[in-house]
Amino acid sequence: MALDLDDQEQLDEVKLWWNKYGKLTINLVLAGIIAYSVWQGYQYFMHKKAVEASAIYQTLGQLDSSKLAEINEMTSKLMTDYARTPYAARAVVMRAKSQFSAGDIDGAKTQLEWAKANAIETPIKAIASLQLARILLDGKDYVGAEKALAGDFDSGYVGLKQDLQGDILLAQGKIDEAKKVYSEALANLDSEGRLYLFTKQKLESLGS
Repeated sequence: MALDLDDQEQLDEVKLWWNKYGKLTINLVLAGIIAYSVWQGYQYFMHKKAVEASAIYQTLGQLDSSKLAEINEMTSKLMTDYARTPYAARAVVMRAKSQFSAGDIDGAKTQLEWAKANAIETPIKAIASLQLARILLDGKDYVGAEKALAGDFDSGYVGLKQDLQGDILLAQGKIDEAKKVYSEALANLDSEGRLYLFTKQKLESLGS
């Protein structure tokens, strides 16, 4: 059956559009397929990396804290090959604890600084910041301790941050400022927890 006039006009319009935009359309479709394939490949690669890093981290967690050589080897591997997974910073915090226990204070600080700068998980970043600030406070580096606590903080650790900021201020003899920060810390700490009671006692001891 022959095409009627309207059908022929529509066919001509389609041919005209295809001649004008057909190549572009094919390229866009191909680009979309390639982008999707790359994304899927990336997701697979990252999942594979996470699984491998998790296995290393689990083995690391089973080691005695005194086995520094093995801890250092596994942590270094995570930092080098799996830095974009959550397990690298977790392992670094673990290594810092072992180094601190062994008396390597500078080594512990270096590890905590790395974890603070590179942790993907905000709780791990907060833990590294708190531990680093405590070490610096113990070494009377008040400026460094305050700097370690600067910036955004995971909401679950704000109370701990403020309590430690109060300790830093108190160590510098800034009583009124310390009292203010301790009061703010109480509002962000679990009222049933031991740290809440300890912070409250510190605040009361300052005459508040």
